[in-house]
Amino acid sequence: MALRTTPTTDDGSTPVHPVDEVLSPPKLFGTGLQHVAAMYAGVVAPPLIVGAGVGLSPGELALLISASLFTAGLATLLQTLGVWRIGARLPFVNGVSFAGVAPMLAIAKEHGPKDALPVVFGAVIVAGALCFLAAPYFSRLVRFFPPVVQGTVITLIGVSLLPVAVNWARGGSPGAPGYGSAKAVGLAALTLGAVVLGNRLLRGFWQQMSLLIGLALGTLAAFPLGLADFSGIGGAQVFALPSPFHFGGPRFDVAAIASMCIVMVVSMTESTADMLALGRIVDREADERTLAAGLRADGLATAVSPVFNGFACSAFAQNIGLVALTRVRSRFVVAAGGGILVLLGLFPVLGALVSLVPQPVLGGAGIVLFGTVAASGIRTLAEAGMESTSHTVLVSVALGVGIVPIAAPTFYDGFPEAVRTLLHSGISAGCLAAVLLNLLFHHVGSAGRSLQGVPPWQSSPQPPTGGS
Repeated sequence: MALRTTPTTDDGSTPVHPVDEVLSPPKLFGTGLQHVAAMYAGVVAPPLIVGAGVGLSPGELALLISASLFTAGLATLLQTLGVWRIGARLPFVNGVSFAGVAPMLAIAKEHGPKDALPVVFGAVIVAGALCFLAAPYFSRLVRFFPPVVQGTVITLIGVSLLPVAVNWARGGSPGAPGYGSAKAVGLAALTLGAVVLGNRLLRGFWQQMSLLIGLALGTLAAFPLGLADFSGIGGAQVFALPSPFHFGGPRFDVAAIASMCIVMVVSMTESTADMLALGRIVDREADERTLAAGLRADGLATAVSPVFNGFACSAFAQNIGLVALTRVRSRFVVAAGGGILVLLGLFPVLGALVSLVPQPVLGGAGIVLFGTVAASGIRTLAEAGMESTSHTVLVSVALGVGIVPIAAPTFYDGFPEAVRTLLHSGISAGCLAAVLLNLLFHHVGSAGRSLQGVPPWQSSPQPPTGGS
């Protein structure tokens, strides 16, 4: 029997996997800043919406945004660098989960502006702690995520995010000045063109920086068009330490806790899908242990986040597209991005500078990023093989179910709140459909018996390879 050996380089040393490669400081900062630019809008949107919903003053709203940046940075550092069995140690960005916005607004409506945030923070702490404890059990579901399910979910991640990029390209929100105007769409097209040409014409490090270059050019072009807003810089503090429980100590309400626990289940499902997707992109498969460590990081970051006035933390799928686009797989690059987020939280004036990037510019870049995620999913489906009828049915139904809330956002409005929370996300709805169909076709009855002894990550029949 042949012995397995560890590959070595010409000088006899063990080669470093690209995920564990440490780049030079300038490259770490530049590529890390790209990750921050890609996720910034997603981090600040939830506190903006929730803060407005509970009637915070502009100063308190700025504090809530800084807290979200600070806690997103801490969560990203924990996820990429890892401590003990906590952290996936992949180039995995964490930020404020958008899935919790609707339940938090419902809590605010029920408890009133004064008590809303303490009740929200209490619910988030409990939900995060339960996520941490449930991580090793939830991670065992990896056996139900064979390549055909992974490819379907990865494709849905990209497709689900594309409407966000389109909305950014129009101006961000219907109430924004110039929303949907030719100037806004033209600025998004200019940014998209700059990113595409950068990838076509540049080489090496500068090609990897094409997204940041496109964002910079788009922002510069926004000034003469009147689409750049300086108002956030003037009133921003230079330095501000996070104030623990600034809005009051946590309060624990059973109904609020239940709703946030449902949110965490949805976030855990999406984080699992994101880790599987990222593992394939960086050529380091996310096994059961990696998933458990990543989910523990989600849970711990979520439980600690309210101490610093932050919300639930989960994966940011748009950064997976950036990894695929730039082909920079180092987790230390994303850790550098986490460090930048911490600084943005401690120095609000820096966050105000980053926020100068107009929404249409982010939209143009987002089309590339999110489209790249969808393309990665299609590639995974091609590798899984679509010759099988069961694969075809699984992919078509799961994609259809996942696109329902994207095409018709009010489709589930008549359903109970718990069902709405689960199905309102196209990623969660499609992921659930794909897993159930995989169970039906590949695990139930004779199909399940035929899979005995097959590794969990290959738990669906593999396509024929040819030959006798």
